[in-house]
Amino acid sequence: MRMITKKTKDSGFNFNTGEVILVDKEKGFTSFDVIAKLRRILKIKKIGHAGTLDPLATGLLIICTGRKTKEIYHYQDLNKKYSGVITLGKSTPTMDSETDFIEEKNFDNVTTEKIFDVRDTFLGKISQIPPMYSAVKHKGKALYKYARKGIEIKREPKEVFISKFDILKTDLPDILFEIDCSKGTYIRVIADDFGKKLGCGAYLKNLRRERIGEYSVEDAFTIEEFTQFINSN
Repeated sequence: MRMITKKTKDSGFNFNTGEVILVDKEKGFTSFDVIAKLRRILKIKKIGHAGTLDPLATGLLIICTGRKTKEIYHYQDLNKKYSGVITLGKSTPTMDSETDFIEEKNFDNVTTEKIFDVRDTFLGKISQIPPMYSAVKHKGKALYKYARKGIEIKREPKEVFISKFDILKTDLPDILFEIDCSKGTYIRVIADDFGKKLGCGAYLKNLRRERIGEYSVEDAFTIEEFTQFINSN
């Protein structure tokens, strides 16, 4: 299967017929923003991504155009790898840094041993409740639209699988980590649950999607790089 990456040397692409592109999403853009930018660059209508990244997250998006959009489900089903920072002692409604802090607690009693003990509870099959600030639908409307109006909707927990959860560094209140997980895993929820288990609260300070299946962000274009690539072909 041909995939357009930074290693791609050939040309002769047909984005209307169908191509697959690796894109490195920048911080501050929604996944839809990326699609909109690519639609303008490529002058095509049929285009989609295989898995949303939150606006403040960066990293790998797999983009399909034309007939390749029928294969999006294949990429959505692949496992993901993320890196990021969990910050202890503070909580936010969105579980990341997109919203203001709503609670602050002391984390002086948190030790490295406690951090690793809590980490171990996330390995394997776990249950998550999708966050209110998410694109999950309720009666045809995204949950975040209810959340912005202060409406809480009951959500059913779902099972996900965490195959690897490495603590790379503890520089409290920050915990640097890498995690390998199944599709549909909310890393924000893991950060929030991590803080609850430690008794001090926590939020997801930074997140980067490093890999989707065998596809790496190291091979992905930024929007600027992709624009230059298209102009040179």
